[in-house]
Amino acid sequence: MAQVKIVTDSTAMLTPEEAAELDVKIVPLSITIDGTSYQDGVTLSRVEFMDKMAEAKNLPQTSQPALGYFTEVYESIMAADPETQIISIHLTKGLSGTADAARQAALMVEGDITTLDSEFIDRAEGFQVLAAAKLAAAGASKEAVLAEIQRVRDNTQLYLTVSNLDNLVAGGRLSKTAGFIAGVLNIKVGAHIEQGNINVEVKGRGAKSTKAYLKKIVEQMQAAPNGVVAIGISHAGIPVEAQELADKVNEIFPDVKIVVQQTSPTVSTHTGAGAIGFSYLLK
Repeated sequence: MAQVKIVTDSTAMLTPEEAAELDVKIVPLSITIDGTSYQDGVTLSRVEFMDKMAEAKNLPQTSQPALGYFTEVYESIMAADPETQIISIHLTKGLSGTADAARQAALMVEGDITTLDSEFIDRAEGFQVLAAAKLAAAGASKEAVLAEIQRVRDNTQLYLTVSNLDNLVAGGRLSKTAGFIAGVLNIKVGAHIEQGNINVEVKGRGAKSTKAYLKKIVEQMQAAPNGVVAIGISHAGIPVEAQELADKVNEIFPDVKIVVQQTSPTVSTHTGAGAIGFSYLLK
């Protein structure tokens, strides 16, 4: 049986330990800040990015990896074993052309390479990558791994809270008028990511609206008939608040591992500082 190897991108929010243990290859997205380009997690850490974004004259620009990065990773895997089957899992096309770049690169490399749009980003994307990598490491077939990826995708939920709408305005995702009004009224946003789309569910004034939205999400998790097996809390420059949220959630789900991380530059650029990404995987 051919060996299956997993490739993903830097927005999947795997920890370095997870990537190393499961031998997942990670292709970094690019970030340009005031004319200087960086690679996510390679030449620029996520904490450093937040500092640079705060000081930048213009909104940072994120872009999918060049085709050459993908072909280099794919070719290195195939060089070690030409019979290897590669599954390459990437963030939603609603935020990036990364999945399409991976598909184009796969056509340029000889071998069995399947590219997938996870329809998510951040740790919700990572759930698919981790599940696939664990099965692959256990010697599962490509078909079994693909079926598991679909199962995880169907049982994943991802929510987002945004406390400052400046970046959404600067990035063209919100009108300047709406952004001005929201700023004056201290409007916070709660959104649900479904099939790659960001659907705003809540608009409210002040931090209380965000807390109420997160509380509703936790209540929804508690009502899940089969329970929850994984939780990810990612933040844009607010580690204390994110950890406080994780501690509260951990009291309700003491047996579930909660991974708290600074989110990727791709997410931070869209949301601005102060955002929270809340993902969970159902049994």
